Amino acid sequence: MHIEFVNPGFQYVLDSIMVFQKDDSSTFWNDSLFYFFEELDKEYAYSLSGEERKKYFEEKLSEVYKANETLLEEKVQAYSKHWNLHNAEITQAFSDAFGIDCSERFNDLVCNISLNPVSPRYLKEHSFDVFYLNSEKGALGNALHELVHFVWFAVWNDLFKDSYEEYENPSLKWILSELVVEAVMSDERLSSVNPYYPREHGGCIYPYFFTMEIDGVPITDTVREMYSTMRISEFMQESYAYCRKHEAEIREHIFKSENK
Repeated sequence: MHIEFVNPGFQYVLDSIMVFQKDDSSTFWNDSLFYFFEELDKEYAYSLSGEERKKYFEEKLSEVYKANETLLEEKVQAYSKHWNLHNAEITQAFSDAFGIDCSERFNDLVCNISLNPVSPRYLKEHSFDVFYLNSEKGALGNALHELVHFVWFAVWNDLFKDSYEEYENPSLKWILSELVVEAVMSDERLSSVNPYYPREHGGCIYPYFFTMEIDGVPITDTVREMYSTMRISEFMQESYAYCRKHEAEIREHIFKSENK
């Protein structure tokens, strides 16, 4: 695997932020921006129309970006150096987990270092974001989470021959891909370099998965047991069948958690 860490420029940063600042965005997704940037007034921002809101964010955050350009370039170097220290072992761990040679299929990954506290990933483009205030270890932990998605859906697509358009929020396939991250991270080669693992250190999946139970059993326990006892192709099929069976309960829990 190879990751090129880059400063993508302010226009990219602004566009990335706006994806999560729509009128119908839940506080689960949009609140973090206002937490990290006291320059922004959330109540005022949401009194504005979409384009006016974007102009408001542009005005306020362009100054933040300019003030941090040197830091962003320093992060490019620091994140790259830390990733390269662990690249070989991480690549082998993913190759073993998914039964493919990840050094061949994932040597063109791009990580955009961004002011966006939410870190989107783009499967087809092999790119993702990390927040610029992360430490080197934190950025690596975030990268590992996103790498699970890239490798998971590459193998999934080989198996099911479906469409990449089906892999985005709010599809059940997206939900499953978020849920399985902790199980994959249980490999000691990955958990040892991931500061968010185990969950007592913050967790490497969305927190609402930790409180989700099906028939009185934590869903994370069920998924991890499947993962530890099945080949990856069987695990994908069985875990998805399990999620389809309990889709209504899963979605209800997520909805309540994201809209508290």
